[in-house]
Amino acid sequence: MSFIGNLIWFLLGGFLLGLGWIIAGILWCITIIGIPLGIQCFKIAGVAMFPFGRQIVNNGSAMSLLLNILWICISGVELAVAHLIIGLLFCITIGITIVGIPFGKQHFKLAQVALIPFGTYTF
Repeated sequence: MSFIGNLIWFLLGGFLLGLGWIIAGILWCITIIGIPLGIQCFKIAGVAMFPFGRQIVNNGSAMSLLLNILWICISGVELAVAHLIIGLLFCITIGITIVGIPFGKQHFKLAQVALIPFGTYTF
């Protein structure tokens, strides 16, 4: 199921979503201070392209807490809210046919990673 879900996700927008995260990561890595933020963007890009079958584990330290606070102040809330709204739309409008609910759940997963990427591991 995860292969088919990832294939449909990738073809119907996951590629563009991941590409946006890759571009954001490259732009962050231009500055030395932004390299840790850019690395997190690359990590989120992998999850954004192929979210099905991935688990998210939060295991943060004091340093990751400080970086997450910085991330939230810069853009974390906006990105997480965007994924939450898209996930709700998938669950409500397309979910009537039961097809959109798994895709909405993946957007909820992406919202979690977009809000607090530091100290979050995906496998």
